[in-house]
Amino acid sequence: MISWEDFEKINIQTGTIVEVNDFPKARKPAYRLKIDFGEAGFKQSSAQITKHYTKEQLIGMQVVAVVNFPPKQVANFYSECLVLGVYDENNDVILLQPEKKVANGRKIA
Repeated sequence: MISWEDFEKINIQTGTIVEVNDFPKARKPAYRLKIDFGEAGFKQSSAQITKHYTKEQLIGMQVVAVVNFPPKQVANFYSECLVLGVYDENNDVILLQPEKKVANGRKIA
């Protein structure tokens, strides 16, 4: 169990994917994403979401991400946020998204 104070330390925000590139150096199939978090700026992330999404589908998609983890090196790339999703029955990720469009950088309640 964690306390409410522990949960409040996690900064989860909405952002819009503005750029998607293949990531051939990743151990598992992945994309490199550039995400606009509004006032928080742009962050990049490595995401293993190639089973359910094409690069074209991801451009302009709003996502939910943890934005206050320290950068994590994945091969030759630094992932600056964790895009959130749910594992399907095959352990492939389905992204969490706001039901309605909201401003980038909005904090999750």
